[in-house]
Amino acid sequence: MPVPNAATPPTRDSSIGGLLLESGKITPENAERVLRMQRELGIRFGEAAQRLGLITEADIQQVLARQFDYPYLQANEGKFSAELVAAYQPFSPQVETLRAIRSQLMLRWFATGRKSLAVISINPDDGAALFVANLAIVFSQLGEQTLLVDANLRAPRQHELFDLKGRQGLSDMLAGRAELDAIAKIDSFVDLSVLSAGTLPPNPQELLNRPAFGALNGRLESRYDAVLYDMPALALGSDGLAIAARAGGALLIARKNKTLLADLNTVSRQLSSTGVKVVGSVLVDF
Repeated sequence: MPVPNAATPPTRDSSIGGLLLESGKITPENAERVLRMQRELGIRFGEAAQRLGLITEADIQQVLARQFDYPYLQANEGKFSAELVAAYQPFSPQVETLRAIRSQLMLRWFATGRKSLAVISINPDDGAALFVANLAIVFSQLGEQTLLVDANLRAPRQHELFDLKGRQGLSDMLAGRAELDAIAKIDSFVDLSVLSAGTLPPNPQELLNRPAFGALNGRLESRYDAVLYDMPALALGSDGLAIAARAGGALLIARKNKTLLADLNTVSRQLSSTGVKVVGSVLVDF
């Protein structure tokens, strides 16, 4: 009798029926009913389950997305913020725009061998935190090992958006009080991880300017395909300039009818003078 190899994981059933069972959409007993109808009528498993009223079209679409490694969530599923439209409304016009931006960033920045990108806004209410959170999700849906770092050590948001309250984070790592296990793997999105801001320090600018931040960025780049930094608005201080300098590239976020063009030009010149490449700019409207 062959000895089983304990190191070999069991084969995962990626069929529609297997995924519906795994996700709890149908029970084993109901699966037998579906199989009987499937055989009698010669139709697909999912269609039979729908005819029996066991699942909805939305359930089918979600399982198909998992078959093709394109995970997303249904409304009220998970504990994440509903503002994460890339998670809950992946086929909406807003997310199509996000995917177009992702494609441009892949071509203009990440395809050149770079791995880190800082996302910068001028004012605190320009929507950069929400934008970069959704951008990180669409990067992970591409199959890129993606890390979202909340480097806003003044008014962080990522711990709220991804329900990571009470965790250690970036500040704790920079202070030597935490290691890489502070990074949270977001199981709903196979290739997405988030490093929250952690304990709010009294000296965020000095903390981010320490050599430890550069060393940490190097470690993160060695583990992930894309490292996206959510940063404090430049109106609150110059923390973002230090982060962008480590990342090497920046994406500017402007809010329609609010962010001044003169301010964007000033920031672009500041970044360029420190050797940071401005990869592009995005105008958000909300």
